[in-house]
Amino acid sequence: MKPKDGLINFMLAFPDEESCVKYFEKLRWGDKVISPFDSNSKVYVCANGKYKCRNTGKYFDVKTGTVFAGTKLPLRYWVFAIFLFMSHKRGISSCQLARDLGVTQKTAWNMLHKIRAFMKSQNNRHVSGDVEIDETFVGGKNKNRHKDKKVEKCQGRSFKDKVPVFGVLQRGGNVSAVVVPNTKASTLKPLITHLIEAGSNVFTDGWEYNGLEEYNQYSVDHGRGFYGETIVTANGEELNVSTNRIENVWSHFKRMVFGTYYKVSKVHLQRYVDEFVFRFNTRNYGEIERFELFLQCIA
Repeated sequence: MKPKDGLINFMLAFPDEESCVKYFEKLRWGDKVISPFDSNSKVYVCANGKYKCRNTGKYFDVKTGTVFAGTKLPLRYWVFAIFLFMSHKRGISSCQLARDLGVTQKTAWNMLHKIRAFMKSQNNRHVSGDVEIDETFVGGKNKNRHKDKKVEKCQGRSFKDKVPVFGVLQRGGNVSAVVVPNTKASTLKPLITHLIEAGSNVFTDGWEYNGLEEYNQYSVDHGRGFYGETIVTANGEELNVSTNRIENVWSHFKRMVFGTYYKVSKVHLQRYVDEFVFRFNTRNYGEIERFELFLQCIA
């Protein structure tokens, strides 16, 4: 039975462990089971959902060679965890997932991080055309800290107490974002040239991105009250000079972090960035479309 959008419909489609196994087998192998040890080998069907690879003599099941392998949890727990994770626009905390599945918070936390590890498939994508680039800084506001935890001189682009994240957004298209050690030109330029096709129109927020001669660069300066304008190029093309769209992306990202996770560590920040990028780049997908896309990444 093919699942439909909505939690009730999803539960009806997967009433037991066997239905989850059959569904994932179909998604992973299609109509013919393939050995993960030797793709050319004949496969024997065994009991309890197991298979045997003739050439290697090894046993396997649909979870072998995936993120689900080696876990004590039934596949049904993973399927429901992924659906809940994908269907919430701003993610789900490990505490909430633990309550929903009836597992410990530590187990839910580990499950979510294993899931996030596969969400980078939608990140690091090449863009072209009209592209906005910007950085944001992730961390608590100084004014909200206790007196003995405040950090001096951390306003503006200072990030001694925050972690910089660099992003590029193709207007009407995809976003790519990466955690960076600093915002120096020597750090950002290789990322820009790798992600953005030469000849594209690049819109910045006034921060000087030197050495981008292969692009048509336009800037706004928020510090001087210049937030954008519409210009006409020499060939009659109308361009909206602004970075409003990528700033809106950062706004949604921080709402996801502060609204659902409250706090993320620097060590795992890239995984949360990958999660947000996956959600953003699949924003026009239905719940089941996004769910199946993710399972295909795992398979």
